[in-house]
Amino acid sequence: MSPAALELLVLNGVRLKGFADASALAASCDASAAEVEGVLAELRDRGAVLHREGRVSGWTLTPAGREEHARRVAAELVAAGCAPELEGVYHDFLRLNPRLLATASAWQVRDVGGQTVANDHGDAAYDAGVIAELLQVHADAERLVDRMAACLERFGRYGPRLQAAVAKVKAGDLDWFTRPLIDSYHTVWFELHEDLLATLGKERSQESKELA
Repeated sequence: MSPAALELLVLNGVRLKGFADASALAASCDASAAEVEGVLAELRDRGAVLHREGRVSGWTLTPAGREEHARRVAAELVAAGCAPELEGVYHDFLRLNPRLLATASAWQVRDVGGQTVANDHGDAAYDAGVIAELLQVHADAERLVDRMAACLERFGRYGPRLQAAVAKVKAGDLDWFTRPLIDSYHTVWFELHEDLLATLGKERSQESKELA
């Protein structure tokens, strides 16, 4: 991977995660933590990122970094010449997104006697039904990610991350569907959604108009 390509991946990873440490970025960039730390140091020296300590700590973009990120992903899309294709994938993603969100909600809560209660995962048959729906959504998601990757190579990294989360859920590690702060299916899906928006220069608040 070229230094420029890795720098864009790191910049994009910080943008999508909001706050991130080098190890989390390395996992999503297919790079070592040492390589990512070197890139972060260079971005910090340019004023594009900064490291914050506190209840939520990690690397985050500065206003200048957000501007640089927006400029670079827009330039990448122009260079690839596939904006119409990615726009089409985005609209298909929006049609699939409600199914994923409904499945995630069903994993977290369920109806018992007319009352909505937290899913304690004590009903194996119920959970199996939700996982079956997740697998159906995932099959459609894989096809979408393949189309995104055909346009921009960096989108190809989402496929293995989504598959890894699905495999862990199927193996009985229930946190890997919706738990935040790990690469759960929902976490990776959220980043994929944000990546599409950022790459196409769209705002999440306008999506209802996109579906109209």
